[in-house]
Amino acid sequence: MDSLSISLFTDLVEKVCVIVVIAYLLTRLKYFTEVLDGKLTIRNQLIMILIFGSISIYGSYSGVNIFGAIANVRDLGPMVAGLVGGPIVGLGAGLIGGLHRLTMGGFTCIPCSLSTILAGLFAGIIYLANKKRFIGIWGAVLFSILLETFHMILALILASPFAQALEVVEDLYIPMILANAVGMFIFAFMITNLIKERATKKERDKLSAQLERRKKEMEIAQQIQESFLPHTIPFIENYDLAASSIPAQEVGGDFYDFIPISSEQTGLTIGDVSGKGIPAALFMAFSRTLLRAKACRNPGVGRMIESVNNFINEEPHSNMFVTLFYSILDSSRNKLTFVNAGHNPPLLLRNENGEIIRLSTGGVVLGAMKGLKMGEKTIDMYPQDLLVLYTDGVTEAINQQEDQFGEERLIKLIKDNKDMPSDDMKNLIIDTVYDFASGTPQADDITIMVLRRVM
Repeated sequence: MDSLSISLFTDLVEKVCVIVVIAYLLTRLKYFTEVLDGKLTIRNQLIMILIFGSISIYGSYSGVNIFGAIANVRDLGPMVAGLVGGPIVGLGAGLIGGLHRLTMGGFTCIPCSLSTILAGLFAGIIYLANKKRFIGIWGAVLFSILLETFHMILALILASPFAQALEVVEDLYIPMILANAVGMFIFAFMITNLIKERATKKERDKLSAQLERRKKEMEIAQQIQESFLPHTIPFIENYDLAASSIPAQEVGGDFYDFIPISSEQTGLTIGDVSGKGIPAALFMAFSRTLLRAKACRNPGVGRMIESVNNFINEEPHSNMFVTLFYSILDSSRNKLTFVNAGHNPPLLLRNENGEIIRLSTGGVVLGAMKGLKMGEKTIDMYPQDLLVLYTDGVTEAINQQEDQFGEERLIKLIKDNKDMPSDDMKNLIIDTVYDFASGTPQADDITIMVLRRVM
């Protein structure tokens, strides 16, 4: 490139720098972002036509005159207008810039004016072909190079005399292409960043909305869960009873209940519904209500749970299931009849010899299949015997080393503190689990029921 071309290129780049400032301010306008988002209205299209048409006029005035021809970035405005706003915006801006160039005269005014008009139209067609999306930085730069090449060809075809047109094209071809390519690169770079910013903002807003919705769901699930838990502990003669449920951040479906069967019989149950959130809370409420309704009409244990399981399987519940320990305490005979449907076996500590008995009947979780048979067992409750019912939120609590609290720790804790009142034992287990898992989030509900025969 000779010294004249270098001088031309330097002068044109200087003019492009002014357009950079214009580009930055323009991409921050509300109307521009509306058009970029495809929200085309008569108002914002008209405003964009006037703005980009003005940029095209500036491109003509900022050009350099060589033998009556203007080396400029006039086509830049219509090209950008079409690439972001479609053929109407591009053609409108091109007509403004092209008609203005026509008034400037010169032997290349016809091809130059036509090139500016077609720049906006062609850019708009590319916008439509790309499904109304901006074609990206390098696509836009390549388009500007091809358009300016087309501009030079038009000048050779339409301008007269040909010899002078050829001389102008030889001098302007490289500066025009480079200047427009640089201007388009800067414009496209800003537009692409704006698109990314807006996409990031949409994702952030979407995530924020999802988190807010999730938070509301958790609050509702907790309210459902809390509303279906007993608010008082029943009095059972010769027995000391305590229970609590501590919901996790990810609300599950733990529950416990005391069901009055008769003056001497009380149903004691603890369960854990699979899943999290509102579905689990609703299924928990459904299971507890069904259990209560069946228990009040049926003093049995095994057949009653079979009936509950069959009813659950008749209702659509999105493959959810519930582990359940259900028992009836007969305080007059000091006997506990129970069935365990896939739940963590409660731990019975015999006061006389310190033996731990796991209360299991080999039952399957409720909701797994219809027609399951539930075997029941009966055990005696002797004075000072201690029974601890719990959900897996206790034994599966994890510390920072990813160790589980486990059943063995729970058994040792019960044995070491076997003389504690039920409420104190319950609180000790909860506090010990929290201390063990200190520094890690509570992953599951912690539910505990403690029963001691006092006399």
